[in-house]
Amino acid sequence: MPRAVVTGGAGFLGSHLCAQLLDRGYEVVAVDNLLTGRRSNLDDLAGRDGFTFVEADVVVGLEVAGPVDAVLHFASPASPPEYLRLPFETLDVGSIGTRHALDLARAHGARFLLASTSEIYGDPEVHPQPESYWGNVNSTGPRAVYDEAKRFAEALSMAYLRYHEVDVKIARIFNTMGPRMKPEDGRVVSNFLVQAIRGRPLTVYGDGTQTRSFCYVDDEAAGLIALMESEHRGPMNIGNPGEFTILELAGLVREVVGADVPVVHEPLPADDPVRRRPDITLARTVLGWEPRVPLRDALERTCTWYRDELARAGTP
Repeated sequence: MPRAVVTGGAGFLGSHLCAQLLDRGYEVVAVDNLLTGRRSNLDDLAGRDGFTFVEADVVVGLEVAGPVDAVLHFASPASPPEYLRLPFETLDVGSIGTRHALDLARAHGARFLLASTSEIYGDPEVHPQPESYWGNVNSTGPRAVYDEAKRFAEALSMAYLRYHEVDVKIARIFNTMGPRMKPEDGRVVSNFLVQAIRGRPLTVYGDGTQTRSFCYVDDEAAGLIALMESEHRGPMNIGNPGEFTILELAGLVREVVGADVPVVHEPLPADDPVRRRPDITLARTVLGWEPRVPLRDALERTCTWYRDELARAGTP
């Protein structure tokens, strides 16, 4: 039975990754300092054979007793409100935390998967974005604490591949949605669904013609594991190539929730990308992977979870 260490294992995406790894026969050690992750995300896994949770900060260090076959580094604040609130923690986990995770993989001869992001492409001048595109990032803007942390993490990971022969895979993750994304997460899908469920106006930043691509979390986790288990080294886009304007998303959310709520416009945040869509030719060719869940179905599943979550929290 292979053994995987997942940093950020109590986070939204990390917890789904832990569940799918267990389903595939892995032993899983989830590591999280619970700064932005939630212990409740792992409640369904707590009693499963082969699962262990360790509350620890990868910036301080990452020591795991016993064999390690794979290290999946997902520790980091991920939503704009979180990384803007925690700029130094975000930079530290992208640099020092990545170094510690890579050292663990190197010490055990394990595969290493870095959770990178479409944010490394910045506000792209190439559309859709292939892995060969170097990006258009403002290194001094407010979003740079996240963008540059991930870009540095990629450079560090590739240095370990070249100089220490660590089996490195880099997943460039595009917008992901689904259960366990916190209601207050601050990304557009959670904002819209929670606002619509509460009967409040949907907040659209800018004119709403900017585009995004949304991948359901089960599809995303399956793609990540396929990449980790492959012989591919280096970066690969893992996301849904379907492209929607923010206003199109708002319309779908209103239909799914059944809420006749208006749209209100707010100023566009600094460095917000105008277009974002992955070119997943490499993932289709190398992994035979592509997402299966259509956006409407993904919204319906996520809406059901948010209704239950808000009810559990006693939130009107």
